[in-house]
Amino acid sequence: MPPRPRRPGTSRRPGAGGGPGKKKPAPGKPRAPKTTARSGAPKRAKVIQPPREDGERLQKVLAAAGIASRRECEEFIQEGRVTVDGVVVSELGARVDPFKQQIMFDGEALPRARKRYFALNKPEGVVCTARDPSGRPRVTDLLPPEIGRVFNVGRLDMASEGLILLTNDGELANRLTHPRYEVEKVYHVQVAGVPTQETLAELRRGVYLAEGKAHFVDAKVKGRKKNGSILELVLDEGRNREIRRVLARVGHKVQRLTRVAVGAVKLGQLPKGAYRELTPEEIKSLRSDRGGKKAESKEDEGRKAGRGRAPKRKSAAEKPAAAPKKAAPRPGSAAAGPRVIGGDDAPAEEKKTSRPKKAGFKKKVGPTKQQLAEKAGKKTAGLRAAAKKAAAKKEAAKKAKGKKAVKKSNAKNSAKGGRKR
Repeated sequence: MPPRPRRPGTSRRPGAGGGPGKKKPAPGKPRAPKTTARSGAPKRAKVIQPPREDGERLQKVLAAAGIASRRECEEFIQEGRVTVDGVVVSELGARVDPFKQQIMFDGEALPRARKRYFALNKPEGVVCTARDPSGRPRVTDLLPPEIGRVFNVGRLDMASEGLILLTNDGELANRLTHPRYEVEKVYHVQVAGVPTQETLAELRRGVYLAEGKAHFVDAKVKGRKKNGSILELVLDEGRNREIRRVLARVGHKVQRLTRVAVGAVKLGQLPKGAYRELTPEEIKSLRSDRGGKKAESKEDEGRKAGRGRAPKRKSAAEKPAAAPKKAAPRPGSAAAGPRVIGGDDAPAEEKKTSRPKKAGFKKKVGPTKQQLAEKAGKKTAGLRAAAKKAAAKKEAAKKAKGKKAVKKSNAKNSAKGGRKR
């Protein structure tokens, strides 16, 4: 029987009419995995790379954890043996945060690095940057390499010096640098000239810069130099070269700038280029007390955020009834007890009269006006006599000097006359 003709615009389904086509699997039977053309191994699922612009390179984190060298860790990543937050990462260049993400190698979690906190006295001429193409010395180069990767919290420009914190704790670094936490930083600044009280008040009120108004929490003169003065400035924000620009705006050029405190951490007597590890008390203060400021109560924080409410005052009906006040007993009555003369409960008049006066007591009387005038006259007369005596002595010395000069001149003239003869 000849095949049935098709209508124009239609197509034959594969497998329809007994032709060649793929068979549907039986119900309940699992499908076979797809295989590649070159090998019979199952095809790997598509890897989703989590996008991340900050953090460290994955191979560097693996090498720092002691898995292998960085080159070998790159091979492990390409082989798909590393997962980040449960996702296989097989491409190089991925950046991760080892403190916030779970990194596993061959199914085992990497050991988390210990968080470190350091205070360093930055010398002048050192830059606060992670990479410097010019090859200038960095603050991280002043720490030994066995400490591991740390980064500076905030910055000091190349010409400034003083305290700078270094850590590998990104959360604390954000807390110390974000303006809303208002962490106070103290600077000692040597400037040209001596600012007046009006200038210091202007610095506290604020000075307008290109990006907005900048002000100091506190500004005062700490000392004076030959051609300038030393100011103590307190800031709770950090803009690029803020102190230098503000002081230049009010007419005082910065000659030297040193940071001496960040929150509760003080520079102290730390030598230039030296570092020390922060104490647990300092770390706790930076975390909980907003960098040295008094921590707010939960009620205040909730009220600022709009979630908390002030405690509701009790109505007059809810307040307990006050007990009636008892009248004070009259002095001398049985309820008041025996009266003691001159004691603590005695009236002020009785206390004054009960104290006997000492024998021979005389009230101290100051000198009269006449006595003061006589004393001043004697003093003036003594000064005049001393001045007269000094003038006479000076006159006598002057006469003696004149006689001596005349005698010397006569002797000199007589000597010349003898030579002529």
